[in-house]
Amino acid sequence: MEEENRTFHKLVSEMTVDERNSLLASISEKYTFSQEPLYEDSLQDNPKAAAPTLESQFTRLPWYRHIWFFIVSLFKTVTPIKAFEENRIVHLGREIASRFPDSFDYKRNWLLPLFHKALTDLKNGARFFYTALDSSVHRDKGAFYAFLVSIEMEDIHSQLQTLTVPQHISEENPDASEIEWQQLAFHEMEKILVEITAEQRETMYANARSLYCLKELASFLYDRLLLAFEFEPSVDGSICSVRVVQDQLLTLNNILYSFKKPPSMALIESLFVFILSEQEYDAVELQNILVKAEDSLAAIRAFNRQIPLTLILRCATRDVTLEPTAISGGEDWFMVFQDYWRQHIEEQFTIFQRDRHRQKLFESFSYFLRGKNLRILEYAESESNPEGMPIQGIFSLSFLLTFYTVVFITEINGVLRDILLNGDFYKREHRTAFTEHYNTLIKLEDTIKRFDYNLSPSGAYGKRYVQGSTEASVPVKRRKMQVALEDASNEAVEIISRTKSAIEGILTILEAIIRKDPDGKYTTLANMARFIDRNTGGALKEEQSHQVVSGPKGTVFITSMVEVIQKLHQTLQILADIDVTELDNTAA
Repeated sequence: MEEENRTFHKLVSEMTVDERNSLLASISEKYTFSQEPLYEDSLQDNPKAAAPTLESQFTRLPWYRHIWFFIVSLFKTVTPIKAFEENRIVHLGREIASRFPDSFDYKRNWLLPLFHKALTDLKNGARFFYTALDSSVHRDKGAFYAFLVSIEMEDIHSQLQTLTVPQHISEENPDASEIEWQQLAFHEMEKILVEITAEQRETMYANARSLYCLKELASFLYDRLLLAFEFEPSVDGSICSVRVVQDQLLTLNNILYSFKKPPSMALIESLFVFILSEQEYDAVELQNILVKAEDSLAAIRAFNRQIPLTLILRCATRDVTLEPTAISGGEDWFMVFQDYWRQHIEEQFTIFQRDRHRQKLFESFSYFLRGKNLRILEYAESESNPEGMPIQGIFSLSFLLTFYTVVFITEINGVLRDILLNGDFYKREHRTAFTEHYNTLIKLEDTIKRFDYNLSPSGAYGKRYVQGSTEASVPVKRRKMQVALEDASNEAVEIISRTKSAIEGILTILEAIIRKDPDGKYTTLANMARFIDRNTGGALKEEQSHQVVSGPKGTVFITSMVEVIQKLHQTLQILADIDVTELDNTAA
């Protein structure tokens, strides 16, 4: 999973139901969230039930009114219904001027200063939620829905959290394979989701609808609308022709009409708990945010009470039957929630399988490392240091660090050093290649320790990582931390790659020395007979004795080389196995 979403998954999976209830109860005790409607149809004189069409309104008029509009139509050369419509528009304009003064001038079709001020307040109120939505729902909608379900449907969340985990599935089905375990977990998930009641689905749908409407309102292009206003001295304020912004007003009206009910307390609390989960949680801070959220919703109520947007649009468009249309959204909540849990289960099983494979890997090279524990890097992320830098290649580096002290220095270095000091290579470039590879291996411990220090808060990577984590801007914080992690991971991969190349190079030379292949890239040593003779007790010519120093005592030289070759091959194989495990870890 991506690093930026780990906190959200942790919030969903690790906070118990009791902890959630205790948290939300403590907030509710200190603050009551208003459930007063945001939009009231009565203020907009919604005509849906009374007269759905202009013709039906005209038909219901008394007979003398029909005669009146017939006479008016003769003078204006329009139809009686058209005369009736124009009359309704004039009356509507006067009604707006009477009930909502300084909001709309129906004669000149102007939006007046009160509209400009109310729209500015609406923008400021709605935009408060923009950052909240961007930092939570927009980053991981599935995890947010899962957290909300844990509040609205405690029983469902509790079952998903306990009955689909790998430990439970594997214990209940010990004879099944790993693939079958995951399929059984999916089957268990589907069984649990079927238990969601119609009432619970309706509650979650209402929450999802509120989220969608809040998103549309928060992201509405207020600035484009406000920029259309210009100062008018005659009214001592900013005005705008409705014709210029009519389409935008129709869109805004549909959003406001759709957002009639305020978000539930559970939804608002979940929204801001999600945001604060990235920080050290502070209930007082959350309470302060809830106060601001209430103020923002109050701004929405105020706009709907001060500005009869539907009436203004009817008058401005000269369509007295114009009605707002409810926007769609939130219908996909169940699919998103289901997909989240499916992915969550997959990730859990990936980690579970990776840990099982890693444990088997530990067991497989336990003998190779003489039963010694791995030397874990101090400043990288690990079980002992969960706050360390989560970079790639740490498992391989820990193995190499342990391999260096347990195997290389004690069982390999003696043979390699003997060849380096006393071997007579036929070609100078062969000695140079051997020396370079040897130097890479002999300095391996220092290289890894120096890299580990660079991961510390005082080191080159650790310092950048810590500084990035303190950034106030989430995108800047994310980018700086990610760059530090990538740079550190790249160096770790480079150290591992360089070490593998050195081992492979040493192996090629050692195998050539034993093989004595004159047609190969490398050949045996010119004084190979001396190494063999020295270890078997044979006599050397006096004039050649100065070329030989003591080798591995009590060990035949060829046997020692074969053992070294075997150990180096084992080392490469273990590193290859670790690569597979670490790829699984990256995917998780």
